[in-house]
Amino acid sequence: MKKPLILITNDDGIHASGLRFLIETMRPLGDILIVAPDKPQSAMGHAVTILSPLRLHRIAETPGYSEYSCSGTPADCVKLGEKVILRGKPDLIVSGINHGSNASINVLYSGTMAAVIEGAMENVPAIGFSLNDYSHSADFSHCATIITSVASKVLKNGLPDGICLNVNIPARSETPIKGIKVTKQSKAFWDENFDERKDPHKRDYYWLRGEFINLDQSEDNDHWAINNNYVSVVPIQIDLTAHHLIEDIKTWDLEA
Repeated sequence: MKKPLILITNDDGIHASGLRFLIETMRPLGDILIVAPDKPQSAMGHAVTILSPLRLHRIAETPGYSEYSCSGTPADCVKLGEKVILRGKPDLIVSGINHGSNASINVLYSGTMAAVIEGAMENVPAIGFSLNDYSHSADFSHCATIITSVASKVLKNGLPDGICLNVNIPARSETPIKGIKVTKQSKAFWDENFDERKDPHKRDYYWLRGEFINLDQSEDNDHWAINNNYVSVVPIQIDLTAHHLIEDIKTWDLEA
């Protein structure tokens, strides 16, 4: 039987240890194409490159395995993988493993998740994997079974058009993972401000900082799950329409 073709990318860059672990975990599941940014692209969201040329650099090419670095964003990587390298669609897109959680509102900022949302826009099954550990030396060893389980099920069952999965894994600890919960995105936000500084020439510059505020006290959301040592799986859709408000807004008698 023909092996499934799996496109792998990330936002931490081609050399990130999370990407390397994801590649080795996915290799038994199919033929692998890696297209990843040549430098870190965290918090790029769904940015695409339109004001400068994009470049691909082939790193490796062996039967069942190809690896490229890309000068663009994670979304660019998926587009180039499909439109330039494959001239078609893969059977699965996986992105990560991100160094840090992409739970809750972070899904809107995440380059990791932008790559899989790009896949959902093309009706390709796609999964984003993130580890709740921001350390450069994060231990990913407990993620292999989780990744294999989720990816195998998606390869077998597929996903509806326009849907992808956001998978967040707790950091490794002495306590074993309790299980996997299918959850919703928690109601949370970043309370942001800027650290104002001056450079040696007395010119102002700014560093964004903020505190994560979780307003969701339920136990069926992604933030609760990873904080209680469960893996969270959230189905994400590309349709952002607030369908429940359409009829109410129609009553406003809006005028052109």
